[in-house]
Amino acid sequence: MVGPRSSANRVLAGTFVAVLAALLPLLGLGCGTDSDWPKDHKGPKVAVSFAPLYCFASNVAGDDAVVRSMMTTTGPHDFNPTDIEARLIRNANLLFINGLDLDEELATKLQRGSGNKSLKVINLGARIPADRLLEGECHHDHGHDHPHEHASDPHIWLSPDFAVIMTEGIRDELKVADPSNAANYDRRAAEYVAKLRKLKADGVDLLKDKKDRRLVTFHESLAYFAKDFGLTIEGVVQKKPGSEPNQDELNQLLKKCRDGKVRLIAIEPQYTANTSAETVLNELRRKGLADAAAVEIDPLETANPAALTADWYERKMRANIEELAKAMK
Repeated sequence: MVGPRSSANRVLAGTFVAVLAALLPLLGLGCGTDSDWPKDHKGPKVAVSFAPLYCFASNVAGDDAVVRSMMTTTGPHDFNPTDIEARLIRNANLLFINGLDLDEELATKLQRGSGNKSLKVINLGARIPADRLLEGECHHDHGHDHPHEHASDPHIWLSPDFAVIMTEGIRDELKVADPSNAANYDRRAAEYVAKLRKLKADGVDLLKDKKDRRLVTFHESLAYFAKDFGLTIEGVVQKKPGSEPNQDELNQLLKKCRDGKVRLIAIEPQYTANTSAETVLNELRRKGLADAAAVEIDPLETANPAALTADWYERKMRANIEELAKAMK
């Protein structure tokens, strides 16, 4: 389980990536065997940055392409690449990333370090219309302590609507890379898009009679999720993962919750130390909001490798919606 890290660790992570990119060609670490990819498969070798994109790509790829995820147990806010990822990238044909300042820099440096000049990097976030993006400060900033001004919230995968757009982007790129199987990619993408649309419809139906539609989130991850399902985010505990609020920020959040009777605090399983979230809950209960409660909502940034199958995204999203429905009134 990955927990919060300090600013010093973020600086170290950024330095590590830069050093890795410079040294991999010299050390030959990116020149590993093709063991990460099946030798007898003739279709495209597709790498993705992290778990949700693995599901989108796997459902489109079927048996015609091979898909591998760079990240599993560590998410994009905390990821430190190794020679394993360099080998993966060295032998890949396509690399799908989320974009929106989350994973572009890692992809660029890994590509450079691996020596794979023919790798095509596809930024799926670039397909989302700019007027549908929300502002946010939560990014993998590679050691910089200041958030990007007017940056877009990168957590687009938590919107089933945007998952559809990302899936269609993967379909289009696979058709270009492997035109002989274009009809298969079209068919599988259509089937998966139908599942994503049903996922949203089922979620909307499950939550439709709930009056208690406001919540505070652990970090800035659920804005697109909330928009798709008609919820309102009243505040965040941590503006950036691992960055605890100062006392003034905590007091402001508590006042907003008390005044608006916001009783639900979303916590994340990736962070074992929910100290500030517990502080908010305890204070709300002490001030008379006796039914204040925590609800666990997984932002899907990490995955158990053994559980990462093509239907993982649907299962995890449905579990999130069900947990939220239980906690709401």
